[in-house]
Amino acid sequence: MRPPDQLVHSRARLRPRYALFPIEGYPLSRLPLWTSAQVRVLASPAIGAQFVQYKIELADGGGTRQAPDNRVETFIYLLAGATAVTIGKTKHTLTTGGFAFVPCTESFTVEATEPASLLVVRKAFEPAIGIEAPQAIVGKTTDVKTEPFGGNPHARLQLLIPDELPYDMSMNLFTFDPGFGLPYVETHIMEHGLYFLNGKGVYFLDGEWMEVEKTDFIWMGPFCPQSFYATGPTPSTYIYYKNVNREVPL
Repeated sequence: MRPPDQLVHSRARLRPRYALFPIEGYPLSRLPLWTSAQVRVLASPAIGAQFVQYKIELADGGGTRQAPDNRVETFIYLLAGATAVTIGKTKHTLTTGGFAFVPCTESFTVEATEPASLLVVRKAFEPAIGIEAPQAIVGKTTDVKTEPFGGNPHARLQLLIPDELPYDMSMNLFTFDPGFGLPYVETHIMEHGLYFLNGKGVYFLDGEWMEVEKTDFIWMGPFCPQSFYATGPTPSTYIYYKNVNREVPL
């Protein structure tokens, strides 16, 4: 927040096919099913997204208890702190860099065992004829295989959800060394919810290059031209959502 003697300005952009929002512009809110929680709604259908993404700060002991609704699946990524996450009847401990995917058919609870910060992505599950239902996933980013993107060891990709047909959503980590980026401008049907974890760079969105840095959020709609180039003295890492592996509804 800027002092009162300074002009108010922002890098925030909202366009028909993308949005770029610094975290400072999001007011704190609350959600009925989350206790001792400060919530920022990063993306929702109100801006054109077909998913919801939250950044949630939990006090020690805060969290949620949610029953399965057979419709909405949930992904949780721990930015900082520690939580106990129970999916069905199985309890897990998540620390910084830990993550969990919860199918729409499973109940789940989250309880902070110390103050914690997390990203939560929620999406309506799309069943597919002849494809088995997805299973719960719990893991930690340090245990996920890192692959050079396009054979470039300076651009490294990690798939937190396997690229398999039961899963209709993907959550990936992308890390770029300074001076490296995506090798082309992408245009595709998938949309993204992207949160910068570390570093800075310039992002190309629908004809514009814009500076981005840690804690920025970007929504990219279907077929929005997009690319990225890392700048600064340290590697840049972001986590992003995309919808995958399903027929296009007509």
